[in-house]
Amino acid sequence: MTEQAPIVIVGTGLAGYSLAREIRKQDKDARIVMVTADDGVSYSKPMLSTGFTKGKDADGLAQADTKAMAEQLNLELRTYTTVTGIDTEDHRLLLGDENLPYSKLVLAWGADVIRLTLPGDGLERVFPINDLGDYRAFRKALKPESRVAIMGAGLIGCEFANDLRNGGYEVEVIAPSDAVMPSLLPPVAANAVQAELESLGVRFHLETVVERIEPAETGVTLHLANGEKIQADLVISAVGLRPRAQLARSAGIDTGRGIRVNRALETSVQDVFALGDCAEVDGHVLLYVLPLMACARALAKTLTGDRTEVSYGTMPVMIKTPCCPAAVCPPPLDAEGGWETEQDGTHVKALFRNAEGDVLGFAVTGRFALEKQALSKVVPPIHS
Repeated sequence: MTEQAPIVIVGTGLAGYSLAREIRKQDKDARIVMVTADDGVSYSKPMLSTGFTKGKDADGLAQADTKAMAEQLNLELRTYTTVTGIDTEDHRLLLGDENLPYSKLVLAWGADVIRLTLPGDGLERVFPINDLGDYRAFRKALKPESRVAIMGAGLIGCEFANDLRNGGYEVEVIAPSDAVMPSLLPPVAANAVQAELESLGVRFHLETVVERIEPAETGVTLHLANGEKIQADLVISAVGLRPRAQLARSAGIDTGRGIRVNRALETSVQDVFALGDCAEVDGHVLLYVLPLMACARALAKTLTGDRTEVSYGTMPVMIKTPCCPAAVCPPPLDAEGGWETEQDGTHVKALFRNAEGDVLGFAVTGRFALEKQALSKVVPPIHS
């Protein structure tokens, strides 16, 4: 009798490993093969911006090596393996000259950093940090007393700024927006986080961008559009992520901002699923941990014979800026209403209410961050 082809999961980040764990809760014996282009070490990507605060280097942030993960999850793990295509008709994953049959294929290969193409000869000092390998390279290049410039004042940029200051490094943040985390926080909460980061010693250069990066005697000089020049030893690029969708698109799988899937994480092609940062679930790209975990639980049931659509609860985003703890549950993009604010210095409680007075979103900072769980119970779940 021919052995059934395995469930193949592409990607060993938080999405891939979370799914494998959830499958094992449903079926201890289903054959699983995981494929990854990197070393397959298990780590939590959100923890990359907490290394100095937690006193951990890249190895300290690693949770388990490949051998341990393969044994723990009873699966085959193929590292340093590049996917070159998908034969959806014949149910085969193309790996260069080799191909791997699958019964079900899950694309959990994440998102790519958006790379800025800037003039100048200093780009070798620019570090995008998207995985543990990137973080290891950055920490290796980082010397005591290094000055670090961060391009981007979003969630990741602010978290790295706080963490690097906790490590004793000089930090400058450059961004085109007039506030930090503009797509996530209302201005009053954003200003509170920025004020506490500034109290910590972070310097912000907002409403401008880096136009070019030139080598300097030590490190680089960043030339800003507003005429300023910043000296730095290293630069972190934290200008955003783009879901990896090109290979899926080339295989005839429907894509939009990410790989389009329905609530059961099914793509437009039979037996191919997508999960995590590469997926556009029911029209939404949610690059956060809680939606990912909810998707992994639902997909594991589907892959083991019980088709299950993901059901999101209310999922606040935790912002890891210890100098100003913060959490946010943004209102839906099309919501009508306004923010109602209670404030004591940098302690902010902002509630987004509609005309009927219903709370559709919130942002809390400082001591009000302790109310995030209670507030989560009154906000409607994500596109329920």
